[in-house]
Amino acid sequence: MKFRILLILLVAFNVNAERQTVYLTSLEWPPYSGVSLIENVFSVAVARAAFDIMGYELEVDFNPWSRTVASVAKKDLYIGYFPEYFFETDSFVFSEPIGTGPLGFVEAIAKPILWQSLQDLTDYRLGVVQGYKNTAELDELIEKGEVDWEAEIDDRYNIYKVAKGRLDLAVIDVNVFEYLVATDARADILKSRVKMNERLLLDAELFVAFKNTEQGRRWRGVFNEGLKQVDIDAIAQRLNHK
Repeated sequence: MKFRILLILLVAFNVNAERQTVYLTSLEWPPYSGVSLIENVFSVAVARAAFDIMGYELEVDFNPWSRTVASVAKKDLYIGYFPEYFFETDSFVFSEPIGTGPLGFVEAIAKPILWQSLQDLTDYRLGVVQGYKNTAELDELIEKGEVDWEAEIDDRYNIYKVAKGRLDLAVIDVNVFEYLVATDARADILKSRVKMNERLLLDAELFVAFKNTEQGRRWRGVFNEGLKQVDIDAIAQRLNHK
């Protein structure tokens, strides 16, 4: 009996000792991801759980968004990045969804904007975040110069610009907007000046983007298999109560 227990302990030790670490890059995008957040919050917690089920440790390096994507292409260490919206690309393959994020516009409370299609917004100045994918239609309008727009380095600056009247609207995830306003040093001022526009662009699915290589596609398969066994809603509820 003692020998059997010892054998079980040795096997367990060897399994833990052999757990491989995989590396993804991400950005400061609370409440989905962030180096200073508990469990790095929703997207990171889901990704970590999926890899853990398959016997792998996930290490996430956080960078500004432009570096997050660029570092995946430049460094063999990283197998992909997240969270990302789906878009057409030959460089990456996407996991099964790791969650959703309602995407819309922040606007001034004093100047709410009614719109039915993006063509209705051509007379307004829009803010986006440099390097972020928006919707295919909006990105096409931006590329063609059919909307008046400007890019900032992150969502917080766009919120400030709308609050100050320098932008009419800015693209932002609803959960990101609520988090940034609630945790801002000037939260009371922002809450009196800005809100989410009543109309959403879309309720976007979020993914892990893996390199479109043989290795990247293999890791996507591993991740997706683990993700099948993850209760995403349970993770969200648990983190919401922390």
